[in-house]
Amino acid sequence: MRATVPLLSLLLCLPAPAPAQTLPGGDLPDIGTPASTTLSLVDEYRIGLMIVRGLRDAGQIVEDPEVAEYLQALGMRLASQAHEGAHRFTFFAVKDAGINAFALPGGFIGVNAGLVTATRSEAELAGVLAHEIAHVTQRHIARSIQNAGRANLASAAAVLAAILIGATTGMPADAMVGTMTAAQGLAQQQQINFTRANESEADRVGVGILAAAGFDPVAMPEFFWTMQQRAGSAGRNVPDLLRTHPVTTERIAETRDRANRLPRPRTPDSTSYALIRERLAVATLPGETQFRDLYARAGGADLPSTDGEQYGRALALLRAEAPDEAVPMLQSLLERRPDVILYHTALGEALLAAGRVAAARRALEEAMRLFPRSVPVTMRYAEALIRDGDAKQAHVVLLDLFNNVPPTPAQARYTAFAANAAGDVADAYYYMSEYHVISGDLVLAIDQLRLAQAVPGLNTVQRERFDARIRELQEYLPKGRRARELPGPAAPEPEGGGAR
Repeated sequence: MRATVPLLSLLLCLPAPAPAQTLPGGDLPDIGTPASTTLSLVDEYRIGLMIVRGLRDAGQIVEDPEVAEYLQALGMRLASQAHEGAHRFTFFAVKDAGINAFALPGGFIGVNAGLVTATRSEAELAGVLAHEIAHVTQRHIARSIQNAGRANLASAAAVLAAILIGATTGMPADAMVGTMTAAQGLAQQQQINFTRANESEADRVGVGILAAAGFDPVAMPEFFWTMQQRAGSAGRNVPDLLRTHPVTTERIAETRDRANRLPRPRTPDSTSYALIRERLAVATLPGETQFRDLYARAGGADLPSTDGEQYGRALALLRAEAPDEAVPMLQSLLERRPDVILYHTALGEALLAAGRVAAARRALEEAMRLFPRSVPVTMRYAEALIRDGDAKQAHVVLLDLFNNVPPTPAQARYTAFAANAAGDVADAYYYMSEYHVISGDLVLAIDQLRLAQAVPGLNTVQRERFDARIRELQEYLPKGRRARELPGPAAPEPEGGGAR
């Protein structure tokens, strides 16, 4: 299913000089006036964060702790070889079956679920990520804007929204009525795509990153060649990846030649790679899919199947609302490989879906013992605790994770949900405030802290902590602006939901 992020909403949110677009580290420039034709690193980060927030608000980011942890770990393994410390890289999956990946300003790199499932090896997936990392480190985004002669940050941001997430939008024609600004922004997409020189440079830098991280560098040109072959000579059914990253036969040959001159480690695929492919494949199928018919071969005891296929079948059975059939399959996988986190968390999911809450709690307690402070394990365990009526303990374990592992937006949001379920309302507002800080919306963050201040029965430590955090965040708002006053404490309780 194609993503349906309205491009207009992104275009409209980018130019506005509201404090919701700020981040700790300084004031936003006056983007209503001409700015430098080349974006600063701070500007790039803010714009990237705004676009990611738009994708998240539209429900287009895969908020799955297992997927998020895998992609971030793989991405950082590659980024650590880029020898460039100016960017903070964030990797995430997009709910889109199209084969594409994109680099946003500020080190945000998105990869469509369809691309992950289309790769044939972990090295191919790593090759795409390495290519996108190179786009960021070589600052191709700012250079493209400079070459296009964009004179202010507002128009640059609008064009970036159109270019860089164009592949993940499905704006219907009727949505364009009366939105000439959006139409004009979209019309610039083909004019300011990365140049051929940018793509070649990203290939050269990316293939070196790939080899240095321990992957076969030939996997990068091989994947692009496969995509080119899939498109066919007539150019029909061209994968999105080739539309946003035009590939020529000469470019593939040049990159393959360069890769062949580098060390070619033959590192086997990680177990997590195969399982995440299956996880994304099942999770992104439409709801009307006959899930019971999937992985039929993996269901027969007399037929051989891989562990990945068995895992995929178990997840398909969960989607088919047959968790009791999935449990023994996952238990069998876990008995063979107790070192695989994904088997532990999937078993916990299946037991919860089957209504076996106490068994899920025990299984995930064992996983917590084996993998302390693992984000997916802790979030699944907290879900089991809440289902078992022990929200207080869920709050405790999530708080320990929050204080020791840099929280993701999904993690911060679920910690708020657990605190609220435990009756710790003030703390719930505090965690939602941190969720908005991570997302780059300081006004909403301050709003949540003011709601926390209004909760009856605060102790002195809590009140001082909330006051100090408000003052700290206000320092990062644009000069002359303060967080808006709220009418009173009668506001909705913090949002939340299961660890999805």
